[in-house]
Amino acid sequence: MELFQRENRRLKLTPAGEILYRHSRRLLAPMEAAVSELDMLRGLKTGTIRIATVESVGLSFVPRLIADFSQRYPRLHLDVSVASSAEVIARIVDERVDIGFGFIAGTPRGIEVAVRREVHIGAVMLPDHPLAARRALTLADCLDHNVAVAKPEISFREVIEPFLQRLSLSRLPLVEVDSIRMLVELAQIGHHISIMTPIGAQNEIQRGELVFRPLDEPGLPTNRFGLMLRAAGNLHFAPAVFYEHARQHFEAIVLPGAV
Repeated sequence: MELFQRENRRLKLTPAGEILYRHSRRLLAPMEAAVSELDMLRGLKTGTIRIATVESVGLSFVPRLIADFSQRYPRLHLDVSVASSAEVIARIVDERVDIGFGFIAGTPRGIEVAVRREVHIGAVMLPDHPLAARRALTLADCLDHNVAVAKPEISFREVIEPFLQRLSLSRLPLVEVDSIRMLVELAQIGHHISIMTPIGAQNEIQRGELVFRPLDEPGLPTNRFGLMLRAAGNLHFAPAVFYEHARQHFEAIVLPGAV
């Protein structure tokens, strides 16, 4: 099958040649884009990474992750927002952000979960609290003391809600807040035990200012953390570089309360 034909001393593509040319251009376009992005990776150009994170991960891990990344790639712009897990997922699906950090019950539709880590839900308190000497607690143990819990906007409240319903009606009133930071602060003041995952209080736990004790409740599931991006989405150069940096970071770190 001929690909070229001669007309007036010039070569011209035949219909078969036109078909082959069109397909070859489609094959070469991704390669050309890859070469362009590799040039950008060498620092020739800048880019923007849009990130959404839940508050607890934003308190514990994201600042160090961003600081390390910015040292390596100082010309890249990072746009970081804090939202609920449901909102993080919605922003990824709607392409308002490139990468998200949040807690998930399963694999949400339209989302690819790159890294999954399971952590226990438990009680955060001062090291000298009467319950701190015990290695595991029940909710009933905790509710004999002053307890602070997250409002339903925070993902793990849904996980513990059936267990609270069984116990709290005849117990002391709960303090309910919509901020992980406030749960940590309440535990640090010492008047309350805060029911939460250790993510969000990780720095205080590592410094010995607080302790975490997992809840030993039959049937209580763990909370699943995920590094997320849009399914079948092709990340641009800057988000792809940050994604790989974040993936390696979260696969390597030791999470308090991890399963």
